[in-house]
Amino acid sequence: VQLQASGGGLVQTGGSLTLSCVASGGIFRGYILGWFRQAPGKDREFVAAIDWSGESLSYADSVKGRFAISRNSPKNTVLLQMNSLKPEDTAVYQCAADWAPSAQAMAHNPTIDYWGQGTQVTVSS
Repeated sequence: VQLQASGGGLVQTGGSLTLSCVASGGIFRGYILGWFRQAPGKDREFVAAIDWSGESLSYADSVKGRFAISRNSPKNTVLLQMNSLKPEDTAVYQCAADWAPSAQAMAHNPTIDYWGQGTQVTVSS
């Protein structure tokens, strides 16, 4: 099982980026897919999650209104559209898969089954 993340880069404050994560090597129907991030010297934190149907969503308070998560379930792909980026969004972003009952469960009590490699997002001031 692999989660392949891409789309990171360097952007100025106020800019946008879209991260993509493709899951392969397994059956992901029923899994919650989401994103976490870790900034230098800080703990990893939850960013956003979405369920198989796309109807259950969850966002960290720090990204609400700026980030949007979406999912193409037949293609096992999850996207994170990041707008109005701030320097404090700078981090390594990882996608994750969790056999959880809802996106909120991944946000508050993650039991991650699979992690993808990280993709660096750097927001310059």
